[in-house]
Amino acid sequence: MFGITALSQENLSTLGPIALLIVFAAIFAETGLLVGFFLPGDSLLFPVGLMVASHAIDFPIWFVCLVVSVAAFAGDQTGYFIGRKAGPAIFNKPDSKFFSQKNVSRTNSFFERYGSRAIILAHFVPVMRTFVPVAAGVGQMSHRRFTMFNVIGVIGWATGVTLLGFFLGRVDFVAKHVEYFTLGFVVVSTIPILIEVLKARREHR
Repeated sequence: MFGITALSQENLSTLGPIALLIVFAAIFAETGLLVGFFLPGDSLLFPVGLMVASHAIDFPIWFVCLVVSVAAFAGDQTGYFIGRKAGPAIFNKPDSKFFSQKNVSRTNSFFERYGSRAIILAHFVPVMRTFVPVAAGVGQMSHRRFTMFNVIGVIGWATGVTLLGFFLGRVDFVAKHVEYFTLGFVVVSTIPILIEVLKARREHR
C-alpha cells in the first residue's frame, strides 16, 4: 500500500484487483462476522480512495464505491440474520478471545441511546459496526426497517469515506505525499481500537 508512487504501471495494475478483493473481504468480515470486530474498516476505505485517485487501483471510483458498499451491505445483512436466527443465545456466550460481554453491553447502550438511528451511526464507530446489526436481528427489528437504515449508513460510511480519500487524493499536495496521508489516516482510525484493547487488558488484570 505504501510506496505506491514507486511502483511500475504493470505492478499497479496487478495490485488494483487484489487490493480491492482484500478490502471487500475485510469489510464483509468486519460488518458481518462477530470475529471481524477488530478489523479497522476506516483504515481500508480511505486508502482505497487515495489509490484510485493515484491510479494504483485502476478502476473507476463509482465501481470501487459500489464494491465496498456491497461488501458493507452484505456484511450487515449477514450479521442481522445471524442475530435473527440464533436469537439471544448469540449474545449470551461466555467471554473468549473473540467475544466479550462488555461489547454486548456497549451495543445495548448504543441502541438505547440512539434507537433505530444506531443502525446508521454504528458504521462510524469501531466494534459497533460488527455488533449492532447482530443486535438488531436479536431484537427482532423489522427487516424492512433495518434495511432502510442500513442502506443510509452504508452509503454514508463506505461510499463517503472512500470518496473522501479519492477527492483528497486529487489534491496535488496530497497526491505527492500519499504514503504519509495514508499512514496518518490508518494511525488515527486505529486509535479507538487500541484504546479499547488497553482498557480490556487493564480490566482483565
